[in-house]
Amino acid sequence: MIYVKKTDRACFEMYDSVGMNVDVRSEYRIKRLDNGLGGMIFEEVPVTPYIKDLSVYERATEYEKEFDITYWSFYMAFDDEKPVGALTIAAKTDKLYMLAGREDACVLWDIRVADAYKHQGIGQKMLDLAIKDAKTAGYKQMIIECQNNNVPACKFYHKQGALLSKLDMYAYYDEPDCRNEVQFIWYLDLN
Repeated sequence: MIYVKKTDRACFEMYDSVGMNVDVRSEYRIKRLDNGLGGMIFEEVPVTPYIKDLSVYERATEYEKEFDITYWSFYMAFDDEKPVGALTIAAKTDKLYMLAGREDACVLWDIRVADAYKHQGIGQKMLDLAIKDAKTAGYKQMIIECQNNNVPACKFYHKQGALLSKLDMYAYYDEPDCRNEVQFIWYLDLN
């Protein structure tokens, strides 16, 4: 039986054992009209399929080396005792650029579901619990980052009612393996 619960740093090794693979089959391409002043067109286009492992960028066991995680919340999904999903909400963190100093917002820092358990509503269950807790804590918005090649995530956040509010064509320019990816920043109102 699958269940979701709030966890803490004692579960970080289990958290990191959950894969974070994106099955990339398409991506959103952005066409700028009149150098962007005329707007932008987003088009989903097929690409040669590949798997992108995002867990190389996010490891819960490493969070405290970079951040004060005092106001962070962690959630996990289990199939009996086997970890199959994980989610992190970050808040009130000085060096977290996505918060821009805001005390009334939180960030969906990480969400992952093991490959064999995708499309079963596990991510939704974890996010629902995290949103409930974020509202109780008084946060007004949840800020979410993803990339143009993570179309399933974009569609998931859109389904939640999140608004795509920022994009950065050069956010990963200094990272050769993802230089051509576009950063999408979504805002989900929690009121």
